[in-house]
Amino acid sequence: MTSKDGRNAEIVLLAEKRKQMAESVDVDDLRRRLLGAGYVADAGLATALACAVSLERAVLLEGDAGVGKTDAARALASVFGATLLRLQCYEGLDLAAAAYDWNYGKQLLAIRAAEAVHDRAPDLYADEFLIRRPLLAALGATQARRIVLLIDEIDRADDEFEAFLLEFLSDFAISIPERGTVAAVHPPIVVLTSNRTRDLHDALKRRCFYHWIGHPSVEREIEILRLHLPDVEPALARDVARAAAALRTRDLRKVPGIAESLDWAQTLQLLGAQRLGEDVFDTSLGSVLKYPEDIELVRASAAAIVSTVRADDAAPSP
Repeated sequence: MTSKDGRNAEIVLLAEKRKQMAESVDVDDLRRRLLGAGYVADAGLATALACAVSLERAVLLEGDAGVGKTDAARALASVFGATLLRLQCYEGLDLAAAAYDWNYGKQLLAIRAAEAVHDRAPDLYADEFLIRRPLLAALGATQARRIVLLIDEIDRADDEFEAFLLEFLSDFAISIPERGTVAAVHPPIVVLTSNRTRDLHDALKRRCFYHWIGHPSVEREIEILRLHLPDVEPALARDVARAAAALRTRDLRKVPGIAESLDWAQTLQLLGAQRLGEDVFDTSLGSVLKYPEDIELVRASAAAIVSTVRADDAAPSP
């Protein structure tokens, strides 16, 4: 048996062992626990997360910026009492920053120290010289120390890095030329997020459960605002949710997400507003819109938006 065959056999055995230890997560229970952690998940998202945990697969969350993809990973870590490791992706991300690196300065000092006492050369690839970046560190999860690995904005990384992830997502393993293959006994819970600035390769998607997080309904957004900002007046929370929904129908360069809605509600509260009126609508737009052309476009229709928000008062409130 070749060394490569040996490593493959070891990975297969670890995979079988993981199947025996895998836990089954109830979707409704997970949804309730996420709510207790401050995250309002719909049935589709809760199902994707529960399947990912139960079947030990990564989950890919796509959606516009600000819809709560990153917060879903944070809430999942809170639910399972896990350590959250975050790998922020960017163009040019390589293995040294994402997976592992060697402490070259420490290696050089060890060599000089050995030479000074005429001792044999140290093992330069021992654990003491290995720097564990998020991907490798995530493979160190144990039953007592669970890990949620957040690979954030994978669409910002290069194709080469995306290709490297294929081994990691298939086997929860990383091949280190100087050490061999490092595989997880207790795999981390892996959440990938994408703002869809580019299409991801099918090979990556095949290794993940998938869920698209869209903008919430008005009722769900009110629930989110009330959950995170309990001191905000209920009427103001309704106005913000309705106004945000109206803004998303405009042809904006960047439509507001939930994060912007939360900022907007806090800004209006700071301004002393009980309701969303034209007087505070204009001055608070910088908290919800991020481009001058968007602000000018919305400012021109401020009266119509406020009128629409107030007209909805006739509808039953959640």
